[in-house]
Amino acid sequence: MAYTTINKHTDYFNTKTYTGNSGTLNVTGVGHQPDFVWIKDRSSSGDDYAMYDAVRGVNKRIRSNQNDAESTETAALTSFDSDGFTVGTAGSSNGNGDSFVSWNWKAGGGQGSSNTDGTINTTYTSANTAAGFSISTYNGTGSNGTFGHGLGVIPDIVFWKRTDSNDGAVNWIVGGPAIGSETKLVLNTNEAKTTNSAFPDTTSWTNQVVSVKTYEGQNDSNATYVAYAFASKTGYSHIGTYEGSNNSNGPFVYTGLRPSFILIKNMDHTKDWNIWDNKRDVDNPLEKKLAPSTSAVDSTDLALDFLSNGFKLRQNGSNFNDSYTYFYMAFGQSLVGSNNVPCTAR
Repeated sequence: MAYTTINKHTDYFNTKTYTGNSGTLNVTGVGHQPDFVWIKDRSSSGDDYAMYDAVRGVNKRIRSNQNDAESTETAALTSFDSDGFTVGTAGSSNGNGDSFVSWNWKAGGGQGSSNTDGTINTTYTSANTAAGFSISTYNGTGSNGTFGHGLGVIPDIVFWKRTDSNDGAVNWIVGGPAIGSETKLVLNTNEAKTTNSAFPDTTSWTNQVVSVKTYEGQNDSNATYVAYAFASKTGYSHIGTYEGSNNSNGPFVYTGLRPSFILIKNMDHTKDWNIWDNKRDVDNPLEKKLAPSTSAVDSTDLALDFLSNGFKLRQNGSNFNDSYTYFYMAFGQSLVGSNNVPCTAR
């Protein structure tokens, strides 16, 4: 079993469920002050996913299942707190009696500062090198360039969203070495991967910078962007791909940790992104999945097991276990910390 320098993964990532009250609600029990919060109303299929981060600032919402620009929502997430966050009266984050889930990551602790490692200076970068996660905002130049991600290692994957509305709606872009150079996925749709020379050449990414070309989803002139960069960390996170088997007794995927959250996308076929976590469903097999590329609520049509060192697919289905290649991100906890003391898989 691999050791990890992270002895308590909830210091950096945690899933939190809560019930809305349509007033002011302090959501506590996250285990840290998050810098990135991703929320879904599980009771209403008409409510979109809402994403907030400390770099763009409270009230600034983008939506994982939409391609629209950033909006200001003063009654939604109103503060990032020491053990969670506070939401106001907005139905998408605090509808009365509705069931919500939030996924919470800690970056560098607050807005951060400009990163000048690349040819494009970021407006702000908030980086957590221990957890392999950073948030950056920058202004596009319309010319090939690089920006600093602050992780100290090459990111496995980056999620980009254009946040201005100057050219109308622009899709999310997901790219990185984990899925291949000059290749992209799109978070707000179910489309398969596409490869084009307009997308970044990830072979030129370094432990300091990510390269971008002139694609409108990443580096259009005078456009504004947010980029969420993730790198795998032993015993805490694992980002990669696996091959499905189209067999009800599906493959085991080794992660070196017990997952508490998994995001999966079929790279070869038009299928939705899917998320499982250990708070909406606490016992194997986990069947409650959410699709962040849609506004749908929980469904129970796919099952997998969270195991001590990975996950196992318990049925077939083209969303996560057919004869295709799948991208995944897993966060959780290994069984042993850096001090070699066994710990409970959290």
